[in-house]
Amino acid sequence: MENSLLIPLNDSESSRAVVDFLVKMPFCPEDSRVTFIHVFRRPTSGEELMGKKYMDEQPAKFFALLEKAKQRLVAEKAFKSEQIDIQLVTDPFPSVTEGIIDFCNKGRYDMVVIGRKKMSKSEEFILGDISVKLVRSLNKTAILVVKQR
Repeated sequence: MENSLLIPLNDSESSRAVVDFLVKMPFCPEDSRVTFIHVFRRPTSGEELMGKKYMDEQPAKFFALLEKAKQRLVAEKAFKSEQIDIQLVTDPFPSVTEGIIDFCNKGRYDMVVIGRKKMSKSEEFILGDISVKLVRSLNKTAILVVKQR
């Protein structure tokens, strides 16, 4: 029975912790299918001030990041390259959470594996917690939250 994992990544410490966890996690690669995604949210005014060149470079930057995660699973976990998909969700969403939920609902995933960054209580109150939102919204999908060490 094939397990399908959805793994949203960005260029944060918590995303690196997710890839490290996957490499160390005991599961059978031959029974698993992995999809690495990066969800773009609507750019902030600060990001738009960086200019068109900066904004145009972002998809290639994140594709390379996802490709690096894929190659790590292939090299260190004995996955076959064809078992791992890479997707850039370039249509911007109001939030990354909404993009992950939308992508997950359009596919069939047994589990979402997401990193959790360290936040203060006030940051969590203002920004919200992606993992909690995913647990509440994706009630037919398991959510695995990987904490940074």
